[in-house]
Amino acid sequence: MAVPELAPRRTLGGVIAVWVLAALIGVVVGVFAAAQWRGAWLAVGLGGCLVAAFAIQLWSGRSQGFTERVAASVLGAALVMGVISLGFGLASIVPG
Repeated sequence: MAVPELAPRRTLGGVIAVWVLAALIGVVVGVFAAAQWRGAWLAVGLGGCLVAAFAIQLWSGRSQGFTERVAASVLGAALVMGVISLGFGLASIVPG
């Protein structure tokens, strides 16, 4: 018989941590990578976010909702990286 948790840990912090990591990776790739290699490096960065999401969610020690938390982490990371790469893409076509 399983005993319910009296005060479950908050899990939103781990999801947001992956989003922040994705933002940092997106900015670093946008600043330091050559324009023709940005897409490839963003894909590598998103893979790193996937590994980080698994590690953070496993570290939290909660099995309930594990798949949903990892999915939310990776989907949010993809959206964050997409918005950042859109910004760098638009900045590259603006004459200056």
